[in-house]
Amino acid sequence: MAFILPKRCADCAMVVQDSETTVPTFGRRAYAPRHQKSWWSETMIRDPEAFDAFLQTLRRFVREKLVPREAEVAEHDEVAQDLVDAMAAQGMFGYSIPEQYGGAGMTTEELVLAAMELSQCSVAFRARVGTNTGIGSEALVADGTPAQKQHYLPLLASGQLTGSFALTEPEAGSDATALQTTAVRDGDAYILNGTKCFITNAPIAGLFTVMARTDPANLGAGGISAFIVPRETPGLSTGRPYQKMGQAGSPVSEVHFDNCRVPAVNLIGGEEGKGFRTAMKVLNKQRIHLAALCTGPAIRMLEDAVRFVTERKQFGQVLADFQLVQAMIADCQTDIHAARALILETARKRDLGEDVTMQASICKYFASEMCGRVADRCVQLFGGYGYIADYGIERFYRDVRLFRLYEGTSQIHQINIAKRTFAQAGGQR
Repeated sequence: MAFILPKRCADCAMVVQDSETTVPTFGRRAYAPRHQKSWWSETMIRDPEAFDAFLQTLRRFVREKLVPREAEVAEHDEVAQDLVDAMAAQGMFGYSIPEQYGGAGMTTEELVLAAMELSQCSVAFRARVGTNTGIGSEALVADGTPAQKQHYLPLLASGQLTGSFALTEPEAGSDATALQTTAVRDGDAYILNGTKCFITNAPIAGLFTVMARTDPANLGAGGISAFIVPRETPGLSTGRPYQKMGQAGSPVSEVHFDNCRVPAVNLIGGEEGKGFRTAMKVLNKQRIHLAALCTGPAIRMLEDAVRFVTERKQFGQVLADFQLVQAMIADCQTDIHAARALILETARKRDLGEDVTMQASICKYFASEMCGRVADRCVQLFGGYGYIADYGIERFYRDVRLFRLYEGTSQIHQINIAKRTFAQAGGQR
């Protein structure tokens, strides 16, 4: 069945006309007349009933197709091609890409709800599609020229290309404005030189969004520009995949640029000096998305722990009968509900066009820390079995540790939140 989507005003994101666009994907119908606001104030889901049906389908796919293959992914450190093809057939690579380019055009609220379902399995599966539905495509969606969007977004939406976002460098992690990769204009091209590190999906990516300094005299944000760099571009290479603590199946490596000649038409937006602003747009949305991706594993871990404590017996009774066990279950459930409510509120505000920079940091900070707390409690609930690789909780415990590090460490988000709080109060720090 076709997925019918409303057209939206480019300025306010509200529905602006009665015509409909059909995209062959999830089988739901969303439609509203010109600038109808009454129900948008409560939810950004365009057809809740149909979207609920989609979420149920996604939930079944995760439980029936992905969860049974988790151990295989962990053993081989990759997601098998048949699963990649199955996820592509479900439209997962194009969730956030506009419908006119072959995607689903999900609102932020729809995207985070889908992310919470998709991430209730090995993090490798959501990572495989996550760069396409997040940082690997968002710069093009937000600031790409019409020609750039038309050429690349359909390939990302279908999964034919895997996107990757290359910002972090060995000497520019939390301080992204300190990046040293350069892009020097040479006729109708730019020559890129530098190294990026910790780049998700770099070993398998076909398209990179790269931040580089085009103005050597401007060492701040204004000297940075964003480029689209296809993998086959001469001078681009990737390093050996890192051996990581967790997240097996999600390849991460360095990306090297050695006199890499990139056509000037690949400058995102066609204007120099806008790259850092583009990166911040990408990261603001991605932080909300990532918060949802922290919530899904927490839901799964709690579900597994509840099953375990209601079956495991000690001292003649199931563990669930002990009040200290009940307290840990209650703490997990409370944390998850708080994160979910925070994420949905922030997603709705973003869809309404509000500035959610601080709220996005709050979401990412709270949800990533929450997931770590839930993981620790669940290992404790499993007891010795929680330390054994045969039980998935051990894998989740290692996998979710990364959430507090990437897309801004917890400490960076604490600083950002505090600075904006002081600014709102009229103080400066």
